[in-house]
Amino acid sequence: MVPLNYYLILGALLFSVGALGVILKRNLITMFMSVELMLNSANLTFLAFAREWNQVSGQVLVFFVMVVAAAEAAVGLAIVIATYKNRKTVNADETASLRD
Repeated sequence: MVPLNYYLILGALLFSVGALGVILKRNLITMFMSVELMLNSANLTFLAFAREWNQVSGQVLVFFVMVVAAAEAAVGLAIVIATYKNRKTVNADETASLRD
């Protein structure tokens, strides 16, 4: 049986990689992938605690987080496609001003 600490350390590492991806990368698609990685690391943490405490509520919460992540991915991809059609780039620095 794997200890809880291993899951929490893995979740923290995944969240850190996702946070670094959002901070350092300027490509919108890479930024959305990093946000998805952060959400999945939170899901791993929820599942680890649910398993540790023998509760189903953590698994239900993971289901809702996955639904929100899917909606975020669909809306985010639509925004990226619309931005690319208008600006011909997906660089976050070049799309910061959407006034044009």
